[in-house]
Amino acid sequence: MTTSTNQTTLSQSVLERRKALEDRFPVWPRDTIAKHFSKACSQYKERPYLYINDEKFTYGQVWDQAVQYAKALIKLGVKRRDHIAILMNNDAAYPSLMIASSMIGAVFIPINAMLAKGELEYIISQSDTQFLILQQKVKDKHHGVAISELLDETDFQENSQLEQVICIENEEGTSNDNRFLTWTDFMKGANSVTYEELEQRLRESRYPDEVAIIMYTSGSTGSPKGVMLTDDMLLRSGYGTCMSRAIEDGRVTFAPLPFYHCFAIIEAIFAMSFIGGSFISALGASPLQSLQLMEKYKANDYLCVPSTLVPLLNHPRVAEFDLSNLFAMWCGAAPAPIPVWKKAVDVLGLTEIITGYGQTEVASSGVTTEIGDPLERISSRVGRPKLNGISGLPEFNGSAVQYKTIDRDTGKDLPAGSVGELAVRGVTVTHGYYKKQEETAKAIDKDGWLRTGDVGRIDEIGYVQVLGRSKEMYKVSGELVSPREVEIVISEHPAVSQVNVIGVPDALTTEIGAGFIELNSGETCTRRDIIDWCSSRLARFKIPRHIWFVDSSEWPMTSTGKVQKFRLQKIAEEKLSRKSE
Repeated sequence: MTTSTNQTTLSQSVLERRKALEDRFPVWPRDTIAKHFSKACSQYKERPYLYINDEKFTYGQVWDQAVQYAKALIKLGVKRRDHIAILMNNDAAYPSLMIASSMIGAVFIPINAMLAKGELEYIISQSDTQFLILQQKVKDKHHGVAISELLDETDFQENSQLEQVICIENEEGTSNDNRFLTWTDFMKGANSVTYEELEQRLRESRYPDEVAIIMYTSGSTGSPKGVMLTDDMLLRSGYGTCMSRAIEDGRVTFAPLPFYHCFAIIEAIFAMSFIGGSFISALGASPLQSLQLMEKYKANDYLCVPSTLVPLLNHPRVAEFDLSNLFAMWCGAAPAPIPVWKKAVDVLGLTEIITGYGQTEVASSGVTTEIGDPLERISSRVGRPKLNGISGLPEFNGSAVQYKTIDRDTGKDLPAGSVGELAVRGVTVTHGYYKKQEETAKAIDKDGWLRTGDVGRIDEIGYVQVLGRSKEMYKVSGELVSPREVEIVISEHPAVSQVNVIGVPDALTTEIGAGFIELNSGETCTRRDIIDWCSSRLARFKIPRHIWFVDSSEWPMTSTGKVQKFRLQKIAEEKLSRKSE
């Protein structure tokens, strides 16, 4: 089949699939998460929804779990609008806990399971978390121990609203804190709550414009910000993904992404529920495991980032696996060059590949490329506003969002095609950050335009090109890092006088941290000392890989005594260039 013939057939298939979605949802239902899943789990009760840890969970099982969790939460004393934080690895319970939270009208707060104790302290306190569900241990993070220690600290006691910790015990040889409620005892509470009580709570929790999820994202000041997202925002974004990608009935998606991240929540957990599809969760899977899982469950679709895609394409056994069911891929979070896209098409046999762009504040993706776009466009653009069908707005040509460029200093609109800071508004864009009025006012204007912090342009056909970040943030494998947050931790080392952190290019993770450090007079320190210092205080992806020690005279300063980070960027490039020679 020639490329042109294939493209014509593909386009017809895309149109048919979008028409099927429109027929399935003739009007936007404005549901809560719980109401949406009650319909999906009834319609697709026997279908598989989630594959995880060699187990299959049907829509019916996920709903039944959610009902039991909701009843147990009611017994625990969780009221409407209370805050429930989840600190755990990807688990079969995760989607059901999210649904249960919606059932009882609570606010769901997914926490990055890789965070260190100090980071957890800030988020739990700042979010006004009242109920915390945690896994005792996630990889090398002993969360049970960390939370026990926090409960003993006076500052945490004074600043935190935490009432109850529910602990899923998974660390052998370590006894649980007697202040924690075990998962077993938590679940026993469900038995004393009637379905009538649950139904009453459901009736009281039907407004889809209340905040459903507070998701934390790094801030340029070093303090994470809680992005407030409503049920309606989340569901519109999930449906928009289905429409943009023309997702067919029953699609199977391989999604080796963390459940605490908006990429997984929107593009897998929510999107699949609109079409009775399923997803395979395998967080941290090796390239070989990924190939085995895609073959085993006959995956049609692959959600990935360049740092996971490239090792999979390069795996020596990739040709051994039957991936004949795989035809679609979304590679996002960071740009990938044309050769990577070409290799993905050749090696995996893909016919539908896209990329996209967004942020937590936009409920994951705001734009995606179109199915069938040439590789040159996919590698240089991140897309145009998602097609949202009945969940979009007529004034945005059927999309849920609208983008423009503004002057970074004045905030004024720029002419079409100009390079400037990207701004976005729409029905999937957050209304603000939790308990951060000043940051909200700086980011969102009176008409709802959110400053993204990214520099880019919108081309003549409406596609967004991202050229860089206007602030000094950088992304490590799709995870946003605030240099200021890292600098604060390193500066607390007794030997450190001054530190500046920047992001530098990295072949595996797209970007990685690099720290320039000036030591106090007479002090000595090694790169390993700094890494070790950071390891117990920062998530691994935030720890700089490159550490360079400088004298006080070597800092590139402005006339007002400020370090010029753009010049540090040049110095880092020279150092890395010499290293690679």
